Amino acid sequence: MNEIEELRLKIDGKLVSINSLESLTSVKAELLGRKGLFANLIDRIKLLSKEEKKIYGQSINALKVYTENRLNEIKIGLEQKQKEMADKASWIDITLPGKAPLVGKIHPITKVISEIIEIFVSLGFSVVEGPEIELDYYNFEALNIPSDHPARDLQDTFYIKEGVVLRTHTSPVEIRVMESQLPPVRIISPGAVYRCDNDISHTPMFHQVEGLMVDKGIRFSDLKGILTIFIHEMFGEDIALRFRPSYFPFTEPSAEVDICCVICGGKGCRVCKDTGWLEILGSGMTNPQVFRNVGYDPEEVTGFAFGLGVERIAMLKYGIDDIRQFYYNDLRFISQF
Repeated sequence: MNEIEELRLKIDGKLVSINSLESLTSVKAELLGRKGLFANLIDRIKLLSKEEKKIYGQSINALKVYTENRLNEIKIGLEQKQKEMADKASWIDITLPGKAPLVGKIHPITKVISEIIEIFVSLGFSVVEGPEIELDYYNFEALNIPSDHPARDLQDTFYIKEGVVLRTHTSPVEIRVMESQLPPVRIISPGAVYRCDNDISHTPMFHQVEGLMVDKGIRFSDLKGILTIFIHEMFGEDIALRFRPSYFPFTEPSAEVDICCVICGGKGCRVCKDTGWLEILGSGMTNPQVFRNVGYDPEEVTGFAFGLGVERIAMLKYGIDDIRQFYYNDLRFISQF
C-alpha cells in the first residue's frame, strides 16, 4: 500500500506538470500507454500470490481510474481555456470607433486645372492637348521667338537634343491647332511645361493653360472681357486686377495681368516680392507673323492669346506661400484639399 501511495504522488506530480493539450497527450501516453506506467504495474501482478493479486489488482485499477478521470478533467479544462482565448482574440468591441480606411485626395494642381477648364468651357472654349517633348520649331520659331532670344538659352530651356526640347509653354499646341484648321478657333491647352528655374515661386516642372481665340473682328477688349470673367469666377467678384503693358514675341500689343496678392492682402510679402501684386498670366493680340507662319491671313482675321500658371493660381487660391509644397508629396499637405 505504501508503494501504491508513492505511485499516486508520482502520478499527481505528472498531472500537475500538464499545461497544454500537447503535454497532456505526452503524459497520457507515459502513464496509460501500451508501454506506460500502468502496463508495467499490471505485468507485475502475475508474480504475486493469489491473495496479493486481489488486493494489488484492486488498488491498481482504482489508481488507473483515478488517473483517467484526472486526465479527462484536465483535458476539459485545457479545451475550455483554449476556446476562451480564441473567443477573446476574435472578439470585437462594437462600442469602439471604427478604423476609417485611407482614401485618396485630388491633388490641388489637378483640382485647379479642372476649375480652369470648367470656366473656359462655359465660355465656349475647347480643350486641346499636345506633346510635352516638342520640336524647336513649334516651341520657338513658329511663335516668332528668334534664335537669339534668351528663352532659348541652355540655362532656361531643357534640350533633349538639337532641335528637340521639353516644351517651355503650351503655346506650341496653338500652332499645331491653327495648322490643322481654319478660323474660327477658340481653344485652351492645359499641361505640364519645363524650365530651368527653382525657388519659392518657380519649379523646373509646372503647369500652364494657354488660350487662343481667332476670328474676324477679335479685339483687345474681347481679351480683357474674357480674362476679367475668368479671374472673377476663379477668385471672386471683389478681387482687384490690373492689365499691365508688357512684351511677348508672339503677341502685339501685349499685357500681363496681375491680381492683388491674397497672401498679404496687397501689403507686400516675399511671394509678391513686396509689390502687393502677383502676375498670374501673360496675354496679348496674336502677332501677325504668327498668323503668317500657320497660313492665316492677318488682314482677314485677328485673335488673342493668353497663358497662365496653374501653380500661381493655386497658391493664391489656397494661401500657399511656397510653390515647392505641391511636389513634396507630403500627405499632411495634400490631405488638406
